[in-house]
Amino acid sequence: MIADPTLRARALAELYFPAEARLWGDLAESEAASALAPAARGEWECLALYACVRGLVAAGGFNVETAAAVDALHDAVIAYWTAQVAPAEALDVRRARVAERYAEYGRIGQELEAKGAHQVTRALGEAAARHMAGGDPRVAEMAGELHEALAEGAAEFVRTRP
Repeated sequence: MIADPTLRARALAELYFPAEARLWGDLAESEAASALAPAARGEWECLALYACVRGLVAAGGFNVETAAAVDALHDAVIAYWTAQVAPAEALDVRRARVAERYAEYGRIGQELEAKGAHQVTRALGEAAARHMAGGDPRVAEMAGELHEALAEGAAEFVRTRP
């Protein structure tokens, strides 16, 4: 694992941006696409970023270095958003949505942690689907699965980087 938390986060951010976009494309092109609300893209962005945070924690545990890596990941994402020529929406709106979703997703994780990862994945997918598609079960299933795949991929990515 990359020892320096800031460098670890920057490396993960380089994975996040293309992976988040590619996985969004999978969702947007799926049979569930017709259920997606116009705001679904921003909601997916939150769920995907939360997956990377989960990956950092899974790879490094709960400690000061991981907290620093999470902060550095968010700094990298905000810098990217700020640098966009035509931002999708105002930075303060994006940041507020991310904070709201993290609070919601964090509660879900804490409540279901003892019941197993499958329960957390399903519940996170359902929560995201409520925001993305009025709770459509097709979106819930796919969003949960994509989130989990990204979280696992992020953890593996972080663990295997020297």
